[in-house]
Amino acid sequence: MTDPTPPLALYVHWPFCVSKCPYCDFNSHVRESVDQIAWRDALLADLAYEAQALPGRRLGSIFFGGGTPSLMPPATVAAILAAAESAWGFTDDIEITLEANPSSVEAARFADLAAAGVNRVSLGLQALDDAALRFLGRAHGVDEGLAALATAQAAFARVSFDLIYARPGQSLAVWEAELRRALGFGTEHLSLYQLTIEPGTRFATEAAAGRLTIPDDDTAADLFETTRAITAAAGLPAYEISNHARPGAESRHNLVYWRYQDYAGIGPGAHGRRAGLATARHKKPENWLGAVARNGHGAQIEDALAPSERAKEALLMGLRLREGIDLRRIAQLGAVPIAELIDEPATARLVAQGLLIRAGDRLAVSEAGMLLLDAILPAIVQP
Repeated sequence: MTDPTPPLALYVHWPFCVSKCPYCDFNSHVRESVDQIAWRDALLADLAYEAQALPGRRLGSIFFGGGTPSLMPPATVAAILAAAESAWGFTDDIEITLEANPSSVEAARFADLAAAGVNRVSLGLQALDDAALRFLGRAHGVDEGLAALATAQAAFARVSFDLIYARPGQSLAVWEAELRRALGFGTEHLSLYQLTIEPGTRFATEAAAGRLTIPDDDTAADLFETTRAITAAAGLPAYEISNHARPGAESRHNLVYWRYQDYAGIGPGAHGRRAGLATARHKKPENWLGAVARNGHGAQIEDALAPSERAKEALLMGLRLREGIDLRRIAQLGAVPIAELIDEPATARLVAQGLLIRAGDRLAVSEAGMLLLDAILPAIVQP
């Protein structure tokens, strides 16, 4: 039987990076210096505010994201974990993930981060080709990245790493060789993202000027299908549109988002879903820090979501997962019949076409449908 109150998740945002990657539209910033004590104290205050608003829960996952949280002093990570455990308590199998860049400087902190309590690392390798890494604006080379991966595998119980594919000029054969090499490193989880041109990034400027062209839709589709076939054959099938794992090694923290469960978010720009409220922190680091000094927390938005909004969010998030969604739960969230949330005739057509799978109250996107997910979602989710 499903636990009516699943464990809570906590997201901690560290917004600072050594440099800004040209493809990145995340809330990341470059600063000459960071007052580490002030930032530790502010994060602890923001955490205390969320803990007061979400009492009586236990944490099942914590995720340090960014930015580059591997730049955080391990003592700050330890202080946040101690405060989180004191405020909420941990499940016996809590997953504590930290995103890390694969530089030798940051890898040198891995043992201390593990000692602080981190038990899973997500490593931003991004490519296994030095020219591609330079194109992506990464500060590390392949050898340095692989050395950091080996250090991570020695320090942490669980390791994942990211790769970006569908890069300009990347052929199917080149990507297949790179992916097979990546699978040979023996990690339990891979996040594999197609390069997209995000507004406001340097790559967007380059693309607008005609100096950057990513693969066309047909090539991108071939790359996507090949990626899923190779990872599945290697025992790391896709459990979400861009995430692949051995069974049981899925990111528990990200599953909280996709299954639409409660999570608290602290730090600049962090979002949360708190018992029917949508929360968001001030985005700019200095604004967030100032808000914490004034108010004791960095929250900018705490809005109640209408049941229909919650249901729609749950639909959009859950259909990214191979497991799909429970339509009864979605209807309960929305406090309306499921027919008011999904377009039943469109859904039936897509099931007949093999793009959706419906079994009783379960609805999922098929393997063939995942390639067309961006078209399927607006076709079946009622406006």
